[in-house]
Amino acid sequence: MSRNVSPGARARARVEVTAAIKEEARRQLAAGGAAQLSLRAVARALGMVSSALYRYFPSRDDLLTALIIDAYDSLGEAAEKAHAEVAQDDVVRRWVAVCEAVRAWALARPHEYALIYGSPVPGYRAPDSTVPAAARVGLLLIALTRDAHHAGALTEPPLPPALRPEAERIAADLAPDLPPGVAAALVAAWAQLYGLVGFELFGQFHRVVEDRDPFFREAVTRLARGVGLVGRELA
Repeated sequence: MSRNVSPGARARARVEVTAAIKEEARRQLAAGGAAQLSLRAVARALGMVSSALYRYFPSRDDLLTALIIDAYDSLGEAAEKAHAEVAQDDVVRRWVAVCEAVRAWALARPHEYALIYGSPVPGYRAPDSTVPAAARVGLLLIALTRDAHHAGALTEPPLPPALRPEAERIAADLAPDLPPGVAAALVAAWAQLYGLVGFELFGQFHRVVEDRDPFFREAVTRLARGVGLVGRELA
């Protein structure tokens, strides 16, 4: 009977089984964290024999890599969608929209956020194939900063002499058309954005910051100013 199955049907079946495997793996991430993820446990939950699952993901690391790329892509899509909904000429609002989308995504999908920005998984090293997806939010922030620079809506932040060599290296690697001080400030802001989100998500703001929406918006607006973005004040 299997000989009569069309290639298209096989491809659809493979997509469906792959999706089911990843969905069960995400459920296990939520239950026990990435370090506890097991191909055998996933196969057992889906009623598959382990040898069948290995045809889809040869190892736990292959499955983790797929989940990581999916998470980065989902986060990137959320940020890009929020960014597209803001007027092109309002760079500060565009920046804040991207940051708020990152926060909203993380709060809605905490276990996936923990997978990509939490503690490293013992024994796992992410391959280069994760880099394009991981870069989406950062590239979006660089792009809107570049737009501001070209429009004259960017003020270069001060650059201490001791930092200039590293700032010039960062700029050469990430954004050669931006001033070195801006490139260095972008990297710092990127790290601080995920620090703010991580502190909230992992409970570090408990009994410290209660009204978190305005706190976050003000914090990321200050990050935009630190990069040198200028624009209309946010309501």
